Amino acid sequence: MSGPVPLTGEPLALDLVNTRPSVGDLLTGPDDLRAWLLLQADRSPEAREFAAAELTDADLEVAREVRAHTARALDRARDGERPPPEALDALTRAQGAAPAVRELDWNGTAVTATPRRTGPTAARLAAWLAEAATDLLTDPAVTTVRQCAAEDCVLLFLPAHPRRRWCSAARCGNRARVARHYQRHRTT
Repeated sequence: MSGPVPLTGEPLALDLVNTRPSVGDLLTGPDDLRAWLLLQADRSPEAREFAAAELTDADLEVAREVRAHTARALDRARDGERPPPEALDALTRAQGAAPAVRELDWNGTAVTATPRRTGPTAARLAAWLAEAATDLLTDPAVTTVRQCAAEDCVLLFLPAHPRRRWCSAARCGNRARVARHYQRHRTT
C-alpha cells in the first residue's frame, strides 16, 4: 500500500468502508488489497489466508463491490433507517456464492468443527466480507457508528466511549488540537 495507511481496529466491515477515505481509494490494485488483509491478519485467520493467496483484479473488484454495498447500507442503518434493499440483497448474494460448511476433524482427543467456505477465492473473499457487514448491520450498536468530527475526514468508527469524536486521536484528534492551539495563540 503506497499511500496513506488505512485506519484499522474497528469492526472488519468499518475497516473495509474506511479504505475509501476523503483522499481517494486505498484499494487500487491486488497488492493494496493484500496489504489491507495483512493489516487484518492478527485479528482474523481468514484475512491471513486471503493475503497468502494469489489475489487478482477479480478479487479486488468483489472486495470493492462489497465495500460499496456495505457503505450504502451502513449510511442508512446508522441513522436507524431502512438500508437500500439492493445493497442488502447484494450482501446476501455475496454470502450465498460461497456457502459455509463446518469441516469436521479429529484433534487427538475430540471431534472439532471448523467453519470453511467453498468456492473460488473471489467468492470466498466476498462472502467473508459480506458476512462481516451482516454482523455489523444486525448489531444494535450500528446506530452508534459515527463519522469522524474532523472537517476533512470521512472515516467511520464505533465509539467505545460516548465522548469519542475522532477516528483516531493520533490522526484527526491531534490535528484538531494543534489547530485549536494555533488559533488561540496566533493573535498573541
